[in-house]
Amino acid sequence: MAARVLAAVDTQRAIDLTRQVCRIPSILGAEGDLADFLAASMRDRGFSNVELQPVLPDRPNAIGEISFGDGPRVVMTGHMDTKPVSIGWSAAEPFSGDLIDGRVFGHGIMDMKAALACQITAIEAVRECGLPLRGTLAMAAVSDHMGDQTGSIRYFERHHADLCVLGELSDNEIFLGHRGRYYFDVTAQGRSAHTCHKHHAINANTLAALAILELDASRLEPALSPEIAARFGTETMMAPGRVYGGLPPGGPSMIPDECVIRVDCRPQPGVSIETVRAEIDRCLDNAKRRDGRFSAEVELVDVKAPYLADPDSDVVQTMVQAVRQVRGREPELMAADWLGDTASFGEHIPTVIFGPGGEPVYCADENLPVADIKEATQVYAVFAALALAAHE
Repeated sequence: MAARVLAAVDTQRAIDLTRQVCRIPSILGAEGDLADFLAASMRDRGFSNVELQPVLPDRPNAIGEISFGDGPRVVMTGHMDTKPVSIGWSAAEPFSGDLIDGRVFGHGIMDMKAALACQITAIEAVRECGLPLRGTLAMAAVSDHMGDQTGSIRYFERHHADLCVLGELSDNEIFLGHRGRYYFDVTAQGRSAHTCHKHHAINANTLAALAILELDASRLEPALSPEIAARFGTETMMAPGRVYGGLPPGGPSMIPDECVIRVDCRPQPGVSIETVRAEIDRCLDNAKRRDGRFSAEVELVDVKAPYLADPDSDVVQTMVQAVRQVRGREPELMAADWLGDTASFGEHIPTVIFGPGGEPVYCADENLPVADIKEATQVYAVFAALALAAHE
């Protein structure tokens, strides 16, 4: 069966489609043009139920599917949005899709434009291979991953899935899951005064600096199971990310009485909000010991859950078989430190993570070997055929 599927995979189509999507900017907030292109590509290739699913204004999902009759519903998904362009490109332009020495260059190619092209091409190959399969293969290219994961949430509110493949960058290895993300806002509070009355004020920015140093020095190592510690490491990463306080240039001449620190926490599966909050409180207590005037309020402003698939689940074992068929050796099961859309839907949808590209990502001259694009397309295609054949 794998041989028949692989014979139907048009790897040149995957490469060409990857180069095309790399030419379409889709920085967070501007996914509309890429959604239009992907929807048109699916429509031209005979996908059914092709739709620009509304998510946010001018930022839809691009969805479609191919049906083989009654049976399981297998979803392949990935996000269209990217981070802003890095400075320093020299080998190619960020949106060129240039093919140089066996590598495709493009901003966001690894996170995760190539995976979208590979998934669509793989679904086409399964249709063309002629195997007697039952079920539906669906494609969901979603928006707003780097915002609130609204695209994935909207898609899975409307569409069920028996199995799902998330195409996040895994270097074409099988990832069982990823860390979560907790955002806390720490608001340091001082006392305002005119700049000329400095000695009557308590500068909130100065107090916040004490908290920033303590938070950055955190090395939280909560109690973890040996399996979780082995897959994700022992430290719950935590860092003061965004800081905003004071007054805009040209504004009133005042010493600020408020400064907000956005604390970015990346918990392993099983690490509770309460555990992380206790560590933040410990750091703030240290700041107060350094300056008795320190005072702050703490607010939890966002929660994205960690995700971990069961290694023995159908979705993982089907991917293990697919990689084994394509690569000819047993794959390793791994996990990621970044955050995937499975934070929003993985609790309800059995999902495995597999995609081309790896660290470093979002850097100048970002590129991906053609060989990785070919292999990812092949693995996706074999996975999809196995998933539909298993329930024939």
